[in-house]
Amino acid sequence: MANLKFILSGGGTGGHIYPAIAIANELKQRYPQCEILFVGASDKMEMQKVPQAGYKIIGLWIAGIQRRLTLDNAMFPIKLMSSLLKSRKIVKQFKPDVVIGTGGFASGPLLKAASGMGVPTVVQEQNSYPGITNKWLAKNADKVCVAYEGLEQFFPKGKIVLTGNPVRQDLLDMAGKKEEAAGTFGLKPDKKTVLVLGGSLGSRRINQLIDKEISWLLAQDVQLIWQCGKLYYDEYRHHGDKEGVNVLSFIDRMDLVYAAADVVISRSGASSVSELCVVGKPVLFIPSPNVAEDHQTKNAQAIVDKQGAVMLKESQLDTQFQPVFQDLLENEEKRHKLGSTIKKLARPNATNDIVEEIIKLLKR
Repeated sequence: MANLKFILSGGGTGGHIYPAIAIANELKQRYPQCEILFVGASDKMEMQKVPQAGYKIIGLWIAGIQRRLTLDNAMFPIKLMSSLLKSRKIVKQFKPDVVIGTGGFASGPLLKAASGMGVPTVVQEQNSYPGITNKWLAKNADKVCVAYEGLEQFFPKGKIVLTGNPVRQDLLDMAGKKEEAAGTFGLKPDKKTVLVLGGSLGSRRINQLIDKEISWLLAQDVQLIWQCGKLYYDEYRHHGDKEGVNVLSFIDRMDLVYAAADVVISRSGASSVSELCVVGKPVLFIPSPNVAEDHQTKNAQAIVDKQGAVMLKESQLDTQFQPVFQDLLENEEKRHKLGSTIKKLARPNATNDIVEEIIKLLKR
């Protein structure tokens, strides 16, 4: 198929951006001559991350509705109308064969404009509880690719395809990377490595936990790779002066930090859960309670119910973190069992399966 064109839109957080990039990479591998364009929110992280991945991106003047009264909320109808008009112009000029949305506010006006102009659209929903944008788009979408069962209450049943979430290609082959990781992060081979992840933007509560417990953790003879997030980096960077502590605002080489990790402390956003399943690492999930319908807890609980992870709620951290985490560190058999069990829950072919659904729309 010559001269194929695709538009992808997803952003705001890495959980929306990296699935879109993974899909784009697979499309480019199958159709080297195809043209790919990204559309994002003009002030969000996709405007940096997508060009770094080698793709062109256009920004829309769009943002979500806040839970409190703000000027941004008052501006939302104007921003939405502006973004819809710009999206129509983008679609008209680029003439895509298929438009794919992976969540985030920018994908709303773009897919709405595309479906209204007769262009096939695919929605990719990562979470166990869909975001408002994807629920809004699903009625007019041609396909809805999901990572969890039981989403018929949110999406038209006939459009749902269970695919799983795309993960970065470099996570599918972790063999031989532990040594490279040790060199990159200055790690000692005789110490266990604890990887702390708060999601692409960082987690205030997890950062507060590590800040409080760092002396205790180092006393357990471990070394830390701590991704604290851009917003919190200045507050916690001083811990990087301690021996065996790497404090990072963002991690580009996730394959290396996963290869290095013996135990992971993580939020349970959809992309994080999918990646941890693929790499098969023992993990303590600390779900964020500040998300729609508490879907991070549901994401983590689905793994815990199958004995593939340990979970602590934020309300339990002050009293239970030390005994629960110490048990993980000291019980090698438990770590091995958790790692092998979570790996069985992975859907490593998710990106391929989503692209297959996109290709079906090309053949209609």
